[in-house]
Amino acid sequence: NVANMNDQDASEFRNCSVGFVFQMNNLLGEFSAEENVMMPGLIAGMQRQLAQDRAQNLLSAVGLGERAKHRPGELSGGEQQRVAIARALLMAPPILLADEPTGNLDEKTSHMIQDLLLELCQKHETTMLLVTHDPDLAKRLPYQVVMGDGKILEGGDL
Repeated sequence: NVANMNDQDASEFRNCSVGFVFQMNNLLGEFSAEENVMMPGLIAGMQRQLAQDRAQNLLSAVGLGERAKHRPGELSGGEQQRVAIARALLMAPPILLADEPTGNLDEKTSHMIQDLLLELCQKHETTMLLVTHDPDLAKRLPYQVVMGDGKILEGGDL
């Protein structure tokens, strides 16, 4: 029960058990893509080499292995979002929360990111809770809950 956790335990739980992909990627501009991906592992006390190996594998999986040393300002919006996805998956979390992960991307990049998210969640056996206003994206997901004005309108019968 996370409501009963103290701040330190709740932070540790979030870092190790929940991956986050935000609409705005929240990458740290002073760090490379690889370092941004490594960050959750380093915060959790993971050995640097293990964090780096995982980061490199994930960056390769999202098609950015050759861009690992680039800083966010040197990457396109789609590349930055792929770095954010890799970062969210570094700790192999059982849960991934994604808030409009393709909302700021062009249509082609948006579809590529959608495919990537779905593929990686399946591969890593990660449950994804995705918030979107995009009905086409929602239709690609196995289960939808439609909300309006803070109330469940459809699909609340899990």
